[in-house]
Amino acid sequence: MKPVWYNKKWVVVLLHTITWAVIFTLPFLMRTSSNDPHKPPPNDGFIMFYMVTSCIWIGFFYLNSLVLFPRFLTKHKYWVYIILQLLLLFVISVINNIFFNLLVRHSPYSIPNFFVYNTFPYLFILAGSTAYRMILDKIQSDKLMQDKENENLKTELLFLRSQVSPHFMFNVLNNMVALARKQSDQLEPSLIKLSSLMRYMLYETDEDMVPLEKETEYLQSYIDLQQQRFGNKVCVNASLKELDGTYDIEPMLLIPFVENAFKHGTGLVENAQIDIELRAKNDMLYFTVRNKFNPSAEEEKDKTSGIGLTNVERRLSLLYGKNHTLLINKNDGWFTISLQLNLH
Repeated sequence: MKPVWYNKKWVVVLLHTITWAVIFTLPFLMRTSSNDPHKPPPNDGFIMFYMVTSCIWIGFFYLNSLVLFPRFLTKHKYWVYIILQLLLLFVISVINNIFFNLLVRHSPYSIPNFFVYNTFPYLFILAGSTAYRMILDKIQSDKLMQDKENENLKTELLFLRSQVSPHFMFNVLNNMVALARKQSDQLEPSLIKLSSLMRYMLYETDEDMVPLEKETEYLQSYIDLQQQRFGNKVCVNASLKELDGTYDIEPMLLIPFVENAFKHGTGLVENAQIDIELRAKNDMLYFTVRNKFNPSAEEEKDKTSGIGLTNVERRLSLLYGKNHTLLINKNDGWFTISLQLNLH
């Protein structure tokens, strides 16, 4: 990802230059705006002296913020820091005294006088440079924490996505075994359809987002495989074509809901029925899966049971946050999952 404009070095340098230019030209602007005829214009020597001292203060600002503060104060070397600051104040006073005598006029004021005179601007620049460094450190610390959090989220999402494929494959291979035992004519077309599913899983789900149309084709292929397995034992009503535009979605996000319906909506369920509906309209995805279930039947679950829904709920929380609504309901022998997702 390319850095945004305010993270580019030339922009930072330009902003610092403009800030210093405004600060040090402000006295001249205020003097001009006052338009007092009794005040004599500053001579060239004074202007040169002012420019030199301005450069000295700017140098002190960056020396403290970039070198002294991080090297000594943040490492709790307080006395070294204080001694260095007093030495710097003395050196700045000596330099100012020399340039004042050279550029303006010979002054009766001694170095101690300049030491006192420079104390206030010194403290002002010291406070400003220290605050600048602390703000800079806070921004860098926040950015580092955010980067770490993003990396952790990416790692967790990759882990969650990696769980989907094996879980799905176990279920589909069980379907193939059932067809092979029945010596069904549907085994060969089922294997062909399975190969297309594996192609999608291996080569098209590496991206962060995939076209919603591709995901619906994947869902339809999975439903077709399950219908071939169960035949007339399960009534399946699937409507996945109502899309009013082109949208993108996290890959393998919807399949666990369908897997769950076929896993728990078949077997010891009288008049088994599964209804699946997917619509996308005005940047919103509406996805509903419901299946009949037998409340009195106690199904023996394997150790991987429950990975699907737990997985997808976590992924939805990480990826979409408040931009999704997931409702899970059991009522009158029907298990219903309703998902609304903001695709914008």
